[in-house]
Amino acid sequence: MEKTATKKASKQTVDLKASTTNLFLNIAIFLLGAVIIFMVYSLYVKLTNTNGADISPAGSQSPSEIIQVEVLNGCGVSGVADRFTDFLRANNFDVVNDGNYIRFDMDETLVIDRIGNTANAYKVANALGVKNENVIQQLNNDYFLDVSIVIGKDYFTLQPLK
Repeated sequence: MEKTATKKASKQTVDLKASTTNLFLNIAIFLLGAVIIFMVYSLYVKLTNTNGADISPAGSQSPSEIIQVEVLNGCGVSGVADRFTDFLRANNFDVVNDGNYIRFDMDETLVIDRIGNTANAYKVANALGVKNENVIQQLNNDYFLDVSIVIGKDYFTLQPLK
């Protein structure tokens, strides 16, 4: 009789371990299944999204309410970047940086779109009186601003100095 009781006790211990292991495995399978279902649902929502979150063509872009601008002196004349900065701030542009460009031989002022919304660059160019053909696009994820302005030797013909 003792042998049967010992066998039953050892079987119950093994069964308890096995059932605990099975419980943890079942919970893990359930959680992984839930994650997979969530990921499939997210993928479905991304692929069928038609609420206008796609990038719109350049012609239908509108300028941002707040445009962050960088003003760089590319002509070498002292104080020009400060004059442009004051003018832009007076016209409700957010000038986040001003300084010197990498060289001082720029003939014409350039307005550079940094984020892909050319409407911002054209708005800044119109405020300054820069020709539309001098608006270019150079996308760079390292910049945390919307538009860069490189002041050229034509600075005296632009709005800040008129």
